[in-house]
This record gives sequence, structure tokens and C-alpha cells, in this order.
Amino acid sequence: MKTLTLSAPAKLNLFLHINGRREDGYHELETLFTFLDFGDELAFTLTDTNQNIIITGDTADIPLEQNLIYKAAKTLEPYKKVTAGVEIHLNKKLPMGGGVGGGSSDAATTLLALNTLWQCQLTISELAKIGLGLGADVPVFVKGKTAVAHGIGEQLEPMDIPQKWYLVVAPPVHVSTALIFTHPDLPRATPKLKNGWKLSDTGNDCQTLVKKLYPEVEKTLTWLLKYAPTKMTGTGACCFAEFENREAALRVLETLPSSWQGFIAQNTSESICHRQLRAWQN
Repeated sequence: MKTLTLSAPAKLNLFLHINGRREDGYHELETLFTFLDFGDELAFTLTDTNQNIIITGDTADIPLEQNLIYKAAKTLEPYKKVTAGVEIHLNKKLPMGGGVGGGSSDAATTLLALNTLWQCQLTISELAKIGLGLGADVPVFVKGKTAVAHGIGEQLEPMDIPQKWYLVVAPPVHVSTALIFTHPDLPRATPKLKNGWKLSDTGNDCQTLVKKLYPEVEKTLTWLLKYAPTKMTGTGACCFAEFENREAALRVLETLPSSWQGFIAQNTSESICHRQLRAWQN
């Protein structure tokens, strides 16, 4: 059968503000998501076995009940209009647990792909609502537009920003998102953005705490700051520096300490997954 291959792009949080904490424990946030033209790759092939969802590739050893790709496919299964299962092969390129959205992006790409292959006929808004049940960031990837997110991340306001080159660096450490968001030292009272705000007025409210708890992240930020403006994305551990051109970013990547992972990418106004899916449908 025909195989549909799609990217699951990385995202960056160009800022992350925490405005408060709700009674249910969730935090009120403001953050700017943008997508990169680099990510994981997923290949979807329909199978003759109706009930089978087979996961192969780089996360095949993760228990299915913890695998977001499997969970996304299973969640969409009741909506399918064809008698077919699916084999999903993952080529993992993004660091796991690095704050670049790898798992959420994989889940969103799975929803988008199977909505087409299984002829579910769900709208993007309906897919985003399903995605929210898989993770707070999944709807952002389903909608696929650079956007400012409000609330717990579910309210999305599309935004146009300049295209830049980024060097993204993953230090050899895993940051616990749960630890950061439950820590008493996390700032939780940043005022909401006012009309006319500028990116230069923003920051990452998690960054100071993460630097304190994870020295490798502080080391990475300090190293990158020698070359360009630098921030941490999400709760880390990945950090990124902004460059005007690819050559400047490449020169810094070539000096990267051997224990760190890194990649260069441009931001895109629309997710590359959406562009690929549209081209496949046409």
C-alpha cells in the first residue's frame, strides 16, 4: 500500500510567561510558539488488518500506553471510515524531553496523517480538541501556525514574525517539567502582555529556576551567549541562539562541545507537516 511520509517539526517557545495558577493546578501562560523546518519523520502505511496499530522505529521499545504516537492513533480509530489498520515508522531526529515538542509534534502529525488516510473527515478544530486530550502542546502542532498561546496553552492567536536562523543545542540532561511547574521558586505572577508589546520585552519565566537546578543548562546558555542572543525553550533543556544567516549559525555549530547535540533550522510561519500533507493530497 502507499506510504505517507510527514515531518513532525520542532517548535521553539520564543518567550514563556507564567501569569498565575488556577484552582485545578494548571498554570495560566502566555507563550509564542514558532515551528522549525527540522524535526522527526513519520511514515504511515495502511495495513489489511483492521484493528492493528503497529509502531516501528526509534520508539518501538516504549510501552504502547506511554507512546503518544500510538495513543494518537488509538484516539482517532473510532472516527475512521475505512477498513484498515496502520503501520507507523518513526525516524527520531529531535532530542527527547528537550522542550522542542518532539512527542507532541509526533502525536499531532499522527492525527493529521490518519485523518487523511482513514478518511475521518474531521476539521482542524476537531483534531485540535482531540489533541488537547493527549497533551497541552498538541493543538498548537495540529493547527500548525506560529501563534501566541494564552490560558493553559489552548487559546491560540496567530502571529507573523520575521524568519531567522536558529542554532538549537541540547545539553546531556533531562529537565522534569513537573518538577519545574510545582517548584515553589517558580515565578507565577508575570503581568499579561499589553497591546503593542515587543519580543524584546519578553523572557522565559522558567529559565532562572532551571539554570539553578540543572547546571548543564546554565553552562549551555553561557556558552551560546558568547555568540548570539540566547534563550531556553519551554522548560528546557534545549537552548537556542538566533542568527541572521545559516553560515553564522553553522560556524558556531562546528565548535559545539562533543557532549552536546545541536542542529540548525529556520522558523516557518506554517508547519512543514501541513505543507507536505497539502502537497500529498494534491
